[in-house]
Amino acid sequence: MDDKAADVRFGQPAKTENRIVIKANLVYDKTMKRGSGILLSISSLPGRFGIGTLGAGAREFVDRLRMSGQSYWQILPISPTGFGDSPYQAFSTFAGNPYFIDFDDLHREDLLPKDALDLCENFFGRDPCAVDYHAQYIGKTKILHLAYQYSLSRLWDELEEFKQQHAGWIQDYALYMVIKSNQEMKSFHQWPEELRTRRKDALKKAARPLESEMDYHIFVQYLFFRQWHALRKYANDRGVRIIGDMPIYMAPDGADAWTDQDILDKGGRVAGCPPDYFSATGQLWGNPLYDWEALKKTGYEWWIKRIAHHISFFDFLRIDHFRAFEAYYAIPADADNAIDGQWIPGPGMDFFRAIKNELGELPLIAEDLGYLTPAVFELLAETGFPGLKVLHFAFTPDGGSIYLPHRYERNCVVYTGTHDNDTTVGWFGELGGAERKFLNDYSGGVDERGVHWQLIRLAMSSVADVCIIPMQDVLGLPSSARMNRPQTAQGNWRWRLGPGQYDDATAQRLAYKTWLYGRSS
Repeated sequence: MDDKAADVRFGQPAKTENRIVIKANLVYDKTMKRGSGILLSISSLPGRFGIGTLGAGAREFVDRLRMSGQSYWQILPISPTGFGDSPYQAFSTFAGNPYFIDFDDLHREDLLPKDALDLCENFFGRDPCAVDYHAQYIGKTKILHLAYQYSLSRLWDELEEFKQQHAGWIQDYALYMVIKSNQEMKSFHQWPEELRTRRKDALKKAARPLESEMDYHIFVQYLFFRQWHALRKYANDRGVRIIGDMPIYMAPDGADAWTDQDILDKGGRVAGCPPDYFSATGQLWGNPLYDWEALKKTGYEWWIKRIAHHISFFDFLRIDHFRAFEAYYAIPADADNAIDGQWIPGPGMDFFRAIKNELGELPLIAEDLGYLTPAVFELLAETGFPGLKVLHFAFTPDGGSIYLPHRYERNCVVYTGTHDNDTTVGWFGELGGAERKFLNDYSGGVDERGVHWQLIRLAMSSVADVCIIPMQDVLGLPSSARMNRPQTAQGNWRWRLGPGQYDDATAQRLAYKTWLYGRSS
């Protein structure tokens, strides 16, 4: 490896001219036209590889969305999941999840031999409705290595071009992944000091014998990007626009935290939120906080690069935990829970002005849930971004909730529930008596066997420009189909849509509701 290559590999800051190139390549329609869609993670798609992929199952889901009159598909983050399998704790904010690569499509393009495809039947678990992440970790790696050995030589020129296009992050991500593997998957905080602190001579020495494995990780990212952009084109060609999701924080153990330690808070505090709807002791996420003063001195360069990268993937981008840009909750790193945190002012409108000056008007959606103050509402209004409304939070007996449909403005996105909520059927089963009475009075009478359709009707009939319904609520599924239970570490993110479960009758019923309330595209 020559010195010039080493400079690219080891995290040199992105140059301003590179950011301008990114800006020039952003093409999107930022208008959210009145419509509706479904929230379904890529991981939850049906298919034969133990997890949803970017292949035939995704294309069939797009077709089913069109049959149902839907204009939007909202997904969860698509980055590679780390420990705990959460898409909000990824090994890289820039990389794609290798688990989502479709092997049938690889074989059809002669990038995977037939004998490797045949091995898939043995790897990925027997439950078609739940992801086995351990089986994914073992099996996908084996198959992707076979694809690498089989097709690397024929893709060499394309891979070199891909490396250049993503030179600001791809080499560091690949090096992080191979060192992590050599360190028995330990957190980078437990690596030898010279690697943990990224001493350049140590990184060069570590990388030299690992070139082939680094190239493997770059190859895998090339496959992911290739399949993702093909899927997005397929959806867009059929009138379906994809809403992506970007976590606000880096994972505590990931390539981003390893390579960009200079923009992280050094005060011994971590991210979370105070006691809320989901937890009486708050939520202790453990993610590192940002040093916003350090970021401001760079013109928010890392964030600009990150948002530009994500916008290039999606038609609209949901920014997770928007309220932290006004003020963020900082918790002592050694705390057992989130009760004793404190609010610290965030970058506010200065940040969003910098983003706009660099990238122009962007199709962003603010996830403005949680502990909200007048200052948060003022920041949302000044940005002009649509915020979120969630019906599960609406039916407080005093009638004062901002989430009641008659209080909405058009510039918002309404949900029955989100990925963090219980399913509507499960939520209704746990609803208190006073809340049930208020819901009954508000909706004109609750049908307990069809409460999910009643909430869908309330969302669809509202003035909100966009209505998004979790797939579990379209199907009327119980709590066992819940995607995530905040503040629980095990058993989340596993639910999958069963083969044939989203049937014609359900699609037609949803299509009628969509037409009835003027949301058909």
